[in-house]
Amino acid sequence: MSRVRLRLPATSANLGPGFDTLALALRMHLEIEAEAAGAFSIEASGRNAEACATTKDNLLLATYRTVLEAQRRAIVPLHIRMENEIPLGMGCGSSAAARLAAVALASHFGGLAWSRERILAEACRLEGHPDNAAACWLGGFVASAMDGDAVAAVRFMLPPEWRALLVMPQRPLATTASRAVLPESYGRRDVMANLQRVGLLTAAMATARADLLANAMRDWVHQPYRAEVCPLLGKLLPLAGSHGISGVALSGAGPAVLLLAESADLLAEATRAVHEATQEAGPVELLAFELESESAEFEEVG
Repeated sequence: MSRVRLRLPATSANLGPGFDTLALALRMHLEIEAEAAGAFSIEASGRNAEACATTKDNLLLATYRTVLEAQRRAIVPLHIRMENEIPLGMGCGSSAAARLAAVALASHFGGLAWSRERILAEACRLEGHPDNAAACWLGGFVASAMDGDAVAAVRFMLPPEWRALLVMPQRPLATTASRAVLPESYGRRDVMANLQRVGLLTAAMATARADLLANAMRDWVHQPYRAEVCPLLGKLLPLAGSHGISGVALSGAGPAVLLLAESADLLAEATRAVHEATQEAGPVELLAFELESESAEFEEVG
């Protein structure tokens, strides 16, 4: 069996109002090279390398086994080399990237020969929602929906000069803990406000209207509740529309917060504003980078 290379970007989902629906790809990646071996092993480098290298309770390996077992295929042990840039437990799509990698590897080494569309659909089914996986697999800004196991996703590119600023606390947060604070139901007014912003945000992204993002990225469905477990959010939301910051939203389920700027020239002012707003919150890590416009890479290499 040939070796396989994968390159999958980080993602930021929800973007405020687009709960489990909207996401964009970020230019930091999980890169993997895998080949058949006598036993499972992982060589990992980069961010969270120790956690990525373990073969016990490893999401990628567990998903790989699950897919092959479901398809009644032999489980081919793999030797995996990975370079990871995606922060774990920060709301940057690390689980979606791992599941997509696992499904793609299962398709290849299990002889399933699945199309890119089938790989995405399976990863979305395993994730339970399509937003992160669709943006990770397709790149750019993606609106997506699921109908049973079928996934409908539309992508388009954002202006290349736009930049993202990711603000991360020291401690990660499990998605299950972030979802646990959400209510079981919502009032009509809040739902209508979110629906309006989803439409406005999608249109603003499609037409490069950065001036609309501060309003379009407002949310009434998940951020007000997640603020109690994601304390950076309340400190950074007021920066939207000022200090060179076009829009602010929780990144996925948090606890990281995503800020968008119209250009790299505005990042210095935005960074100063972030430091001032978070100085009493304890140490934070700031990452500035471009948005990812390319789709995930999946190729045989020999």
